[in-house]
Amino acid sequence: MRLNPEHIREVIKLANGCGYFKLLSISITELGAGFSVVEMKLGDKHLNPFGGIHGGAYSSLIDTAAYWALYCDVDEASGLISIDVAVDNLAVTKKGILVAKGKRIKFGKNICVAETRVFDAHDKLVAFGTSKLMVSKGLQTIQHARQFFDAASLPAKFLD
Repeated sequence: MRLNPEHIREVIKLANGCGYFKLLSISITELGAGFSVVEMKLGDKHLNPFGGIHGGAYSSLIDTAAYWALYCDVDEASGLISIDVAVDNLAVTKKGILVAKGKRIKFGKNICVAETRVFDAHDKLVAFGTSKLMVSKGLQTIQHARQFFDAASLPAKFLD
């Protein structure tokens, strides 16, 4: 089935309105079948007491990009729930914009896996991770997000 570009645009707008995304200065910039691109604008709020990015910030960015890399594969009546996130911090980062590129590894009937590579403004790989997610029939669907934000109906996800 073909993805509806209108749906993708509206989902990006909806998700980027999330309070957690705003708190961490995260935004989805691209989304498609098996991939996502998510950015984080680093600030003091992301730093640990030693002046480098906190592992939790990397973890949130990696899990977010992995989730959205799998979103386009799930039917509209299902959602995804993270069950495991692995994070490898490869370099100290203190400022600038991080770009996380999520990529589908496996989309199974019940369990899915995606990887995320995080790059700094100089295109240096600064973190890597994987996220394992469970397909959840009727839980955490995009319609639940729409209702949470009290947003208008979304265009259909698939055109065919």
